[in-house]
Amino acid sequence: MVLEQIIGQIIIWALPVLVAVVFHEVAHGWVASRLGDPTAAKLGRLTLNPFAHVDIFGTILVPLMLIAASSPFVFGWAKPVPVNYHNLRNPKRDMMWVAAAGPAMNLVLAAGFTVVWKLLAPLTGSQTAPLSDPGAVDFFALVVLMAQSGILINVTLAVFNLLPLPPLDGGRVLVGLLPQPLSMSVARIEPFGFLILIVLLMTRTLDQIIRPPTEFLLKLYLGVF
Repeated sequence: MVLEQIIGQIIIWALPVLVAVVFHEVAHGWVASRLGDPTAAKLGRLTLNPFAHVDIFGTILVPLMLIAASSPFVFGWAKPVPVNYHNLRNPKRDMMWVAAAGPAMNLVLAAGFTVVWKLLAPLTGSQTAPLSDPGAVDFFALVVLMAQSGILINVTLAVFNLLPLPPLDGGRVLVGLLPQPLSMSVARIEPFGFLILIVLLMTRTLDQIIRPPTEFLLKLYLGVF
């Protein structure tokens, strides 16, 4: 029974995770291309083909481990789209827009999933379709469950990536906003960024940081759309 539930959870979460991380990376590359850097386009990364973006660890293993551990949220990442800073017309400013494009795309996707959820949930007889037993629901209910997952994944991914810590997108935006001396100081944190994130994750501090803005955005989406 536990194995069946895990398989059901994978079915519900897999497509929304894939959509979230692929569109996130394509958004980075597309904005970079518009601002003068064709690197991603030349390497074939401006495609929605998931095989061009999948990272075995970040796109597959991490989400699977979070699902198996019954984590309250699931997220992942794809292979970063390469951006040549020096090709951008205004490198400091444009890199900020390139970084912001990923989380912005996730917020747009969250809105799209919310609309799907709002439209189809009444057809299932409940707007809070259970996530625990996907095998017992019909097609519309399954789509509603996937839409619920898509909302949560994209909001969580946007909030997580907007943390003002390099190499996350929020850190790159912060570097672009700060005056030169301060931006250089923040940029020097980048080699230690993932180590800091691991410590925050292991101490559950990361959950405490991202939970309030995530809950705020979820309430906002479900209230507006």
